[in-house]
Amino acid sequence: MSPRPRKASDAEILAAAARVMGRVAPSGLTLAEVAAEAGLTPSAVVQRFGSKQGLLAALTRQAAADVPNAFAALRARHRSPLAALRAHARAFAGMGASAAGLAHHLAYLQLDLTDPAMHAAARAQASATRSELARLLADAVALGELTPDADPRRLARLVEVTLPGSLMTWALYEEGSAEAWVRRDLDAVLRPYLPPARAGAALAPRGA
Repeated sequence: MSPRPRKASDAEILAAAARVMGRVAPSGLTLAEVAAEAGLTPSAVVQRFGSKQGLLAALTRQAAADVPNAFAALRARHRSPLAALRAHARAFAGMGASAAGLAHHLAYLQLDLTDPAMHAAARAQASATRSELARLLADAVALGELTPDADPRRLARLVEVTLPGSLMTWALYEEGSAEAWVRRDLDAVLRPYLPPARAGAALAPRGA
């Protein structure tokens, strides 16, 4: 008697899809490869998600739902709101391990922008991220890490614009690391709102 087919949760399949996406461009992504990564048959993945488009849309929806948990984890690791913000920026810069790697991520972003279902999920993810950034910045104001005139919602939008813009610019120049490049631009956005004692210093020591 042959063994029963392995079962996997939706989360396990989506995690397998994310790993495959890290290796191949959208044109090379197949349900068969995702199934192999998850230890399933292609038909099992098709039965669960219907198509590659359905799988990618589900992955984008999950990413949106995971935003609060991701920021909660940052808060748990960093007592300083600005340190948590810096950690978020560092993780974002991780997409720029190389200009070619960033181009790989941008290829998937094209799908997010052109497919209506994926665009809706991507927008939800962006909105949730902006809200979490505003919360961090509001906490930074409350704790005196930023001056009282800093508007958390306005500043969150500036940070939201700065991080991808900085990463794209780094890919053109490729001077130093993406992390250092993004950090300098984030510092420039926040510097006008740093108290005098902090204005000339780094936002927080590494690992704070």
